[in-house]
Amino acid sequence: MLRNVANILASYAADKKLDAEIILAHVLEVNRAHLHTHPEQVLTLIQQSNFEKFMHRCVLGEPVAYITERQAFWSLDLRVTPATLIPRSDTELLVELALQISDDSKKIVADLGTGSGAIALALANERPAWDVYATDFSLDALSVAKENAERLKIRNINFSQGAWCDALPKHLFDLIVSNPPYVTRGDIHLAQSVYDYEPHSALFSAEDGLSDIRCIIFSAVHYLKSGAYLILEHGFQQAEEVRNLFAEAGYIDIKTISDLAGLDRVTMGKKR
Repeated sequence: MLRNVANILASYAADKKLDAEIILAHVLEVNRAHLHTHPEQVLTLIQQSNFEKFMHRCVLGEPVAYITERQAFWSLDLRVTPATLIPRSDTELLVELALQISDDSKKIVADLGTGSGAIALALANERPAWDVYATDFSLDALSVAKENAERLKIRNINFSQGAWCDALPKHLFDLIVSNPPYVTRGDIHLAQSVYDYEPHSALFSAEDGLSDIRCIIFSAVHYLKSGAYLILEHGFQQAEEVRNLFAEAGYIDIKTISDLAGLDRVTMGKKR
C-alpha cells in the first residue's frame, strides 16, 4: 500500500523521527521543511522501497550521513563516504577560531588530514583571498574532498596526498589547522556506530591518542611563519598533555578553548 509523508513519519518514535525525516527528504530530493508543508505527498513504490531500505540500515546502526552521503558543516553541504569521518559541529569551533585570529588578506593556510574537506573548504569559502592547502594520507578521502570543492565551486584550494606536514609544499604558512586522530582504542566514550562505521585510520592514534598530535606539533613548527598559529582539535581529556607538547616544541601564547558543551576541544599555539 502506498503511504504519504504524514503516515510514514507518524510511524516512528521520537528517537528515530529526525533520522526518518532526513532520510525521507533525501529519498524525495526535497528539504525537511517540504515534508511538513506537504504531509499529503504520496510516495511512489520505488521511493517507498528506497526509504524502507535506508531506514533498515539506520536501525542497524549505520550513520544517517553515510546513508544519504550528505552532512552539513559550517555553511556547506558536504558529500561524505565511509572513507571520511563525518564532520561534527564541535569541529566548527576550530574554523571559528581560525577565522577570528586571521584577517581576510592573502594568506597561505593548511588543513592537515582534511577528510571530506570540511575544515579546508569552510576556510577557503569564508576567505577567498587565502590559498588553502588540504592534505590527507588517504587517496579515497582526497577524492571526496576534491569532489566537494568542485561541486561547491571553491577554487582557492589545493590538495596533496601524504602524512601530515610531509604532504605540504616547502612554504612557510600563516596558519596550520588539523583535526587529527586522537581516540585511544577502547575509549568508553566512543559511540558504537562510530567504531563500526567510521574509518579507524582517522579515529585512532597510538600513545594514548597523542601520537599524531605529537607529530603535527613538532613538525608544523618548521612550516609556520614567525607569529603564525597551529590550531588542533583533540579529546576533552587531552588538553593538558597537548598544551605541554606545544610548550615542549617551543610555541608561545598556548591556550585551550572549550566547545559549546564546556569540554576542552581545541588547543592553539603561536610560533615564536
